[in-house]
Amino acid sequence: MKHIFLITTLLLSLSLFAQKKQPYVLYDAKGKKLSYEKMLKRLTDKDVLLFGEYHNNAIAHWLQLEVTKDLKEKRELVLGAEMFEQDNQEALDLYLAGTIKQKQLDSMARLWKNYPTDYAPLVNFAKENKIAFAATNVPRRYASMVSRGGFAVLDTISAKEKTWMAPLPIAYDAELPGYKKMIEMMGGHGGENLPKAQALKDATMAFFILKYHRPGTLLIHYNGAYHSDYYDGINWYLKKQNPSLKIVTISTVSQKNIHQLDKEHIGKADFIICVDEDMTNTY
Repeated sequence: MKHIFLITTLLLSLSLFAQKKQPYVLYDAKGKKLSYEKMLKRLTDKDVLLFGEYHNNAIAHWLQLEVTKDLKEKRELVLGAEMFEQDNQEALDLYLAGTIKQKQLDSMARLWKNYPTDYAPLVNFAKENKIAFAATNVPRRYASMVSRGGFAVLDTISAKEKTWMAPLPIAYDAELPGYKKMIEMMGGHGGENLPKAQALKDATMAFFILKYHRPGTLLIHYNGAYHSDYYDGINWYLKKQNPSLKIVTISTVSQKNIHQLDKEHIGKADFIICVDEDMTNTY
């Protein structure tokens, strides 16, 4: 009896230790913990999943792949990502079709520096399973132009270049919380055009999400969390164009204590990945 008690105590201690040493905890929008299985179940019946990441967060990238694999078992998928700019769609399609190799994709497309570790697994999963993958982002040079000169500079570009972004003129609401916060974070130094550049990205990503989404499919879109936090950004543009679309959001946050979600993160998304701040980053 004494041995059984000691073994039980040891197992309980190990269980508690394991819980303390978890690298991440999942929360719902209200800050309530939930299991991966419950989150997955609630994702399954949606039209669009906006998966907000920290670009260098290893846990977020791992979960993106795992969620994608598991949802593939339940739904027909389409994928899309901020990390691919629309003028690189042709190169991405050639790679997915097996027409070019990875080395050629490296030279033909502007891949992020963490592509090999963080995004290649998603692209290769799409390739292996013949899943369409949308390059949803506006080419960064146009966002840079808008950050300096506002939306008016887009009137100077060619008709071909305009096909790589949302149709002009870009709808814009300067009072959206995310855009107001950008100006606050910059202390006013970025000027009123900085959030317009962000809006160009958000509007373009929403436009190509809708272009690639097909009825009956679930489109999973990978983007920086700021583009979809608080149901703002991409979400606002999607709803503006298709109010009936069933959208679900995931965000990523980092905390010292992951066993209680900080108040500042409550309501950030439908589901929140709370990662231990000591977790190794990919760059």
